[in-house]
Amino acid sequence: MMGLIGKKIGMTQVFEESGEVIPATILETGPCSIVQKKTRAGDGYEALQLGFESKKESRINKPLKGHFLKAGVKPKRVIREIKVDNLDDYQAGDEIKVDIFKAGDWVDVKGISKGRGFSGVMKRWGFSGGPASHGAHKSHRRVGAIGMSSPRLFKGKKMPGRMGGRQVTCQNLKVVRVDLAGNLLTVKGAVPGANGGYLLIRKAIKK
Repeated sequence: MMGLIGKKIGMTQVFEESGEVIPATILETGPCSIVQKKTRAGDGYEALQLGFESKKESRINKPLKGHFLKAGVKPKRVIREIKVDNLDDYQAGDEIKVDIFKAGDWVDVKGISKGRGFSGVMKRWGFSGGPASHGAHKSHRRVGAIGMSSPRLFKGKKMPGRMGGRQVTCQNLKVVRVDLAGNLLTVKGAVPGANGGYLLIRKAIKK
């Protein structure tokens, strides 16, 4: 399984040959530099450590500076690890580009969803709310009864709380277009997070 680090640019519409209009998201995908190879002998597992988006050398600390220098890679803003099928095919310092994807491929996109702050049950869980007439007093958006005649509150009860800001993976999104010159990947549908958010785009096993 191979993938790249990317950034969400925004959503758009794509007209297919059949005339159908589909919603799509444009992702700036790579190029990513291989910063380190994680081996089973040294680290206990096999993976590639990828770096994305350049960062000023003056903005990183000395340990990170030495880490990038050892790989022969310029300082990167985002570092992520990803598993690959054959670790021997890659070397530290190599660059991986968006051409590993092609139109028609299926990808999984992982990112942090938009944070909505502390939200009530109507916004967070889609509750219908309480009555709005017949003597109802300040109970229109409240959670209502939660005890169920029990002396305790059961785990998993849908309650008000912090909404969003969590890691979300959208699986099996179809690749619509690949722009090699601009390092852009267009996928069908929406992906987690706000515009400018960083994402991990991996090849999916379509079932």
